[in-house]
Amino acid sequence: MTNRITRILISASVCTALAATPALAEKADQLIDVNGMSAGSAERELRNRGFAFVSHESNSQGYDYSYWWDESSDDCVRVEEYSGRVQMINDASDQDCNHHLNSGAKAALGVAAGAAILGAIFGSKHDDDDRDDERRESDREYDRGYTDGLHNASYHNRRGTDEYRLGYEAGVNQRNANLRHHHRRGGYSRTVDFKDLRGARARGAMSDLERRGFRQVDNFTSGDTRYSIQWRPQSRQCLQVTIADGKVYDISDIKTHPKCR
Repeated sequence: MTNRITRILISASVCTALAATPALAEKADQLIDVNGMSAGSAERELRNRGFAFVSHESNSQGYDYSYWWDESSDDCVRVEEYSGRVQMINDASDQDCNHHLNSGAKAALGVAAGAAILGAIFGSKHDDDDRDDERRESDREYDRGYTDGLHNASYHNRRGTDEYRLGYEAGVNQRNANLRHHHRRGGYSRTVDFKDLRGARARGAMSDLERRGFRQVDNFTSGDTRYSIQWRPQSRQCLQVTIADGKVYDISDIKTHPKCR
């Protein structure tokens, strides 16, 4: 605690002496393509680009915020996530990533304050080493969770860490992405393609589904939208067809329905 207070006081004195504060590094604008990704994919992408997980927090509205640090460029970004998807990435301050002084600020301290303050900074090196150890441990926990999730191992967050949880979720997302082609069914019956009917005229799409072995087992409406449940017993495919404005707005395999049997 004493070292932390000392560093805060040092930072404040430097800001006063130089009459300026270091500007935030503009890194978030290079990560726009990560917006909209699933949380797991975004986390993997950030790591691939040199970022390391620092900390995580949530609020009562269901938003999750995580902070990521790029050591090579001294950049800190804040990732806003909601319902499993990245909503926004913003630049954050070094302090948000537990980096109170970058190398430029340390050099300025040497000029402005002399050896006494430098001694205090060097005296805090042990704390920095401790944080490096914590980051390495966080990375190990994330990687362990990712490996478990990727290989469908039982969830085993023995330390109750956010890093393991995030890693496990990322591994599960990656496993699902790797198996996107698979319908999660065994046996020798071939499944029937249906995604090509998305956007087709409703009447023609229904006829195509019938020719492919589907039969309607249920239908209902909500406002101007109609829903049709289609069942193909040979391949055990249960589709929900969403129809609006005379076209197939969406068609997807919902796997199960009370009348799909």
